[in-house]
Amino acid sequence: MNQILVTEKIYVTPELKRKKKIYKILFILSVFMIISLCSVYIYAEYDRSKQEGISDDILSFLTDEDKTTISSYENALVVKLTQEVADEMNETDNESGFENQSTQLQTATSTYTAANGKKYEAIGIVRIPKINVNYPILAQTTNVDVMKVAPYKFWGASPNEVGNLCIIGHNYRRKGVFFSDVPSLTVGDIVEVQDLSQRTIQYEVYDLHTVDPTDRSDTTQYTNGKKEVTLITCTNDATQRVIVKCTEKK
Repeated sequence: MNQILVTEKIYVTPELKRKKKIYKILFILSVFMIISLCSVYIYAEYDRSKQEGISDDILSFLTDEDKTTISSYENALVVKLTQEVADEMNETDNESGFENQSTQLQTATSTYTAANGKKYEAIGIVRIPKINVNYPILAQTTNVDVMKVAPYKFWGASPNEVGNLCIIGHNYRRKGVFFSDVPSLTVGDIVEVQDLSQRTIQYEVYDLHTVDPTDRSDTTQYTNGKKEVTLITCTNDATQRVIVKCTEKK
């Protein structure tokens, strides 16, 4: 006996057409958003890798004694920080709130010119063996692109001079990148700073804490004649600042 297959005809109503059209638009938008987010992520990674490549080039430049000679920074004013000068700096800190950058002590810099023609002013190198940090220290800057290249001097003394050298580095919340691992340091860990004369001094961590973004008390230059380094980065949620205080290891 033959079986007759009857297919029920589905009537496409205007409402069904409208819903199908909406679903199609939402699907296309979702795909577009996913592609856009992936593109942004890929570009960010590419840009970070490129900037880190510039950082490596600056490191090589700074460790080449034939290049980093006095002629590299002959026009810079080198000032040794005494406790008396530190007192004057703190008076300026209180009055200006760090807004007037020209009141800072001048730090000798070495200029590196990248392949793209951009110039980067470096004042030394910071190394933290425990977390594999090895970056040039750039001179104080407000240029966002330059901040992506390496940690930079925020305030204070020249590298390895009496006073408090304050260094800021981004926390990208990714292990091994910039100062992302700085919050994991503990008392007794070692931070090394190399200046432009190729001299390296070890500093020992003696205090770690967090502060509000507006709290700059840890940048004080009252060090009782000691050489200190203060590392500054953000907490993972970027609501506070992680402060790591270090003093010259004896």
